[in-house]
Amino acid sequence: MQNRNPPEILKTEICVKSKLFTVETVDLRFSNGIEVQWERLRSSSRGAVLIVPMLDDDTVLMIREYAVGVGRYELALPKGKIDAGESILQAANREMMEEVGYGANQLDHIDSVTIAPGYLGHTTHIVVGRELYEKSLPGDEPEEIEVVPWSLSRLNELMAQDDMTEARTIAALFMVREMGQQ
Repeated sequence: MQNRNPPEILKTEICVKSKLFTVETVDLRFSNGIEVQWERLRSSSRGAVLIVPMLDDDTVLMIREYAVGVGRYELALPKGKIDAGESILQAANREMMEEVGYGANQLDHIDSVTIAPGYLGHTTHIVVGRELYEKSLPGDEPEEIEVVPWSLSRLNELMAQDDMTEARTIAALFMVREMGQQ
């Protein structure tokens, strides 16, 4: 397919603003002259981090916490927003300390992903943490988070669990497992 120029943005208007998201309407004109109005969710321009904390070469530390979007407890990787003034790696280390009680001597940003880019303007930076050391920081969670060690070599069993559906977590775990197999 040929390279296309993006449509012209005619107007952007904020409909709703909350702590996490801004809902905007965007009036667009495509190169063929068709004009449409779409809606999008915008999040912080800094984005978020999702961390793969590796206790050893095969053991990842996951968390089980309540996910209001699906109305149940979900098994996932630690994650959180990047605060003002923080780098991706600083945010990753802080979130690990808050959610799993470990920091990392080695942190590597391995990729950045989006979810639902057709209407959600949000980037998640995937970071792998190695050479872990125990260190806890207070977090903003309303209850204690359960930490669940899991073997990457048993990733297929993890995928079969009903409470493990978070797409960014699934992608990150496969990325890290593939990195280890090279």
